[in-house]
Amino acid sequence: NHQVVQILRTRYKKTLLKYFGRFSPQARANVKTVTMDLNFYYQDIVRACFPNAQIVIDRFHMIQMLTRSFNSLRIRTMKTFDKKSREYQLLKSPWKLYLKKYDELEKIHPRYNWHYKDCLTQVQVVMEGIGANTTLENSYNLMQSFIKAIEDGDTQKIESLIVSKDSIG
Repeated sequence: NHQVVQILRTRYKKTLLKYFGRFSPQARANVKTVTMDLNFYYQDIVRACFPNAQIVIDRFHMIQMLTRSFNSLRIRTMKTFDKKSREYQLLKSPWKLYLKKYDELEKIHPRYNWHYKDCLTQVQVVMEGIGANTTLENSYNLMQSFIKAIEDGDTQKIESLIVSKDSIG
């Protein structure tokens, strides 16, 4: 019924198993879905307590996982270049631009940046930065497509992106 039943003081596995163990096996078997974050032991708890439940990962944590993964790849790629190179500067200083939604990037008004000594729009910075490495570019495009599919609620697109064979980081 979408009502908060209780807020527990801790999220330790033992505490959660004890709490959910208070409910009858029949009541726990009636649970259809459990929405959770990506905490590694929550899946074990759900399987132990709710045998018929389907696990649903919430959107926030899916996007967070994607952006963290992409940012890690961006840093690894950046470190392959000389610190004084244009590629390094394009991947380092404007790092927040790579995590923004593509539609929210400035496309018209270029700005001068002393790091790479050029006037570029935010889109130009991102496109030139990801263009330095094919894997980075594929990962960026996949991340952007995935975020868009989640926002649109396009489950078919999400499933196709998950099984995508692109060379990604």
